[in-house]
Amino acid sequence: QVQLVESGGGLVQSGGSLRLSCTASGFAFGIGWFRQAPGKEREFVANILRDGTTFYVDAVKGRFTVSADSAENTVYLQMNSLAPEDTATYYCNQGPHWGQGTQVTVSS
Repeated sequence: QVQLVESGGGLVQSGGSLRLSCTASGFAFGIGWFRQAPGKEREFVANILRDGTTFYVDAVKGRFTVSADSAENTVYLQMNSLAPEDTATYYCNQGPHWGQGTQVTVSS
């Protein structure tokens, strides 16, 4: 049973930064980040492949960085220049498996 545990969410002012972590019970490759704002569908944010290739949704390019620490089975999402529209519950995903989510709230 794969388990994914997110941490690092919180309340931050516009322009601030947060770093989310997702620790997997197995390997850390192929983990993606998604987010869901109230009243909206869950959307893809970023992911990192086994070879280190990363993908981002256009809305976060240049502000968010996804990275992986294979020794710790952890994937990080560094979020800079946060804006109120980034407010959402952030989930990590690996195949059919989802974490419990961590709340990110950005105040204006």
